[in-house]
Amino acid sequence: MEKIKKCLNEWNATVEALGQGKQSILIRKYRTNLQEFILYPTISYALKEGYLDSYKEEYQSFVEENALPTTDDNKMEIKYYSRVKAIIEKPLTRIRGLSKYHIWTNDHVKSYLQNKKGFVWILRVYKLNEPIMAQRTRGLRYANLLEEVSLEGIKPVLSDSEFDAIIHEI
Repeated sequence: MEKIKKCLNEWNATVEALGQGKQSILIRKYRTNLQEFILYPTISYALKEGYLDSYKEEYQSFVEENALPTTDDNKMEIKYYSRVKAIIEKPLTRIRGLSKYHIWTNDHVKSYLQNKKGFVWILRVYKLNEPIMAQRTRGLRYANLLEEVSLEGIKPVLSDSEFDAIIHEI
């Protein structure tokens, strides 16, 4: 049975967008050597005033509803696992064309990338068989869960044909 401890720290609303098929990519300033990880929800952005301005208007109610993950003491609810299928380096001007694959505003993406090129991570996201409560070690981008998570019974969020269409379009 396959298990994993490595996780990527990500805003909870983005984790839910990935887990519900509303988003298929992450846009980063860097590449990753990790090919798979648990999506670990974080909350720090939701504590900032005006955080909703980072998201497209049509997703703001979704973001508000999913701003904070389910917690229990220092544990967060973990629901999703992800595999990096490709990383594509793109200039900022070309990243604008990928807007339908994420929930952020173009202004947020531009501000985040500071007018530099970005790395588009195309992710295949899977829902865990059962959500679990987990705690992680410290880490800015990545961390390790204190306990391994079983990948038995995971199911892809998007069908093969839906995912293949996204890969083809990007």
